[in-house]
Amino acid sequence: MKNIFLKFYLFLFVAISQIGFSQNYPDGLSDGVLVVNNSQNIPVKIFSSTWGPTFANFAEKESKNNLLVFVTLPIKDAFSDEQNRYGKTYTWDSYLAHGFEGLDKNFQPTKDIKDLKYFYKPAQEKDALKADQSIQLDTKFKIWNPPIGIPLGKFTLHFYSLMFVFAFGFGYILMKKIFDIDKVDQKYLDPLFTWTLIGTILGARLGHVIFYQPELFKEDFWSVFLPIQTKPHFAFTGFSGLASHGATIALIFTTLYYSYKIIKKNPFWVYDRIAIVIALGGAFVRLGNFFNSEIIGKMVGENSFFAFLFPQQSRDYGITVPRYPSQLFEAIGYFLLFILLWILYRKTNKKHQQGWLFGLFFIILWAIRFFVEFYKEPQGDEFIQFAGLNTGQVLSIPFIIAGIVIMVYSNRNREKI
Repeated sequence: MKNIFLKFYLFLFVAISQIGFSQNYPDGLSDGVLVVNNSQNIPVKIFSSTWGPTFANFAEKESKNNLLVFVTLPIKDAFSDEQNRYGKTYTWDSYLAHGFEGLDKNFQPTKDIKDLKYFYKPAQEKDALKADQSIQLDTKFKIWNPPIGIPLGKFTLHFYSLMFVFAFGFGYILMKKIFDIDKVDQKYLDPLFTWTLIGTILGARLGHVIFYQPELFKEDFWSVFLPIQTKPHFAFTGFSGLASHGATIALIFTTLYYSYKIIKKNPFWVYDRIAIVIALGGAFVRLGNFFNSEIIGKMVGENSFFAFLFPQQSRDYGITVPRYPSQLFEAIGYFLLFILLWILYRKTNKKHQQGWLFGLFFIILWAIRFFVEFYKEPQGDEFIQFAGLNTGQVLSIPFIIAGIVIMVYSNRNREKI
């Protein structure tokens, strides 16, 4: 047992110490090597940006290094806009005029925008790439640059949307199993699903706007409640900002309504069981964020085991260089929490101590969120800050305290069997 704790503390020390490792990236460039025919190594400086002006201006950059530029999907979409100053003609011609060459995913020369994956500029003639060479990119960090989804004809099923489907789909199946175990009429399952869906989406959206983008209430009111933007022009955007704190608050109230008006049980009976489902759903949602290259972590040294490059990250997070995969940190934590709650529900009598599982869920989930925030980039303007803690951490503390209070209360709130 002592060895287990020693390994845990050692891991914790290593993880925290990563923050202090070298994180300097002059000009927003990271390092890689192009391996040619398994024999020649060509060092390159890697650049990526999803912001058109930044991407276009990089074509004019003077450098003594070999340069490899990721061409992300947002940039390729900008190429199709001929009226855009940073559209196809300006950017493509500018890169070619400054000595860059277009490459496909296999690092073969291409002039077809559909195949374009990189721009490459050798500093010396000896480092020029030739057609039909076997070329691979080698880096000390991982590169996460997936497609946005699964193409289904003219429609694309986005991975982020798919993760939400998994969250609610598996949640429905899991809750059905719980109702069977507790011998509860299945007619109460669909109303719970409906109110949970409403509380999650509406609460998460309002929470994000209230805590991180309150200006939207004045600047673009309808975008708060609908998956659109009306300014500066109308466009379907989906909900681009969701906050777990807001979802939690809304779920507390929708579950209260469901408990008193529909299933007519002690709310903590419902909270204990829905906590198991939410822990699993939270893991899927964070995986969706990982696919979307959002909620990314702070910059980290290239040598770190945790270093990931997200070429598709938003410019709101700063320069595109290796960062912590904070989405995975949370996803793993939530999945382990789900396993713990399920074991306690199935193998112990804690489910009859109404509120105990829910209190434990609150403490662990928000503690995970609190500590992962040390590695995260801010998700918007930090309107709430205290003692060096960011908005997400400050908002997590009341939930942790609430969890402790609920667990204490549960000692005298046992269900009659």
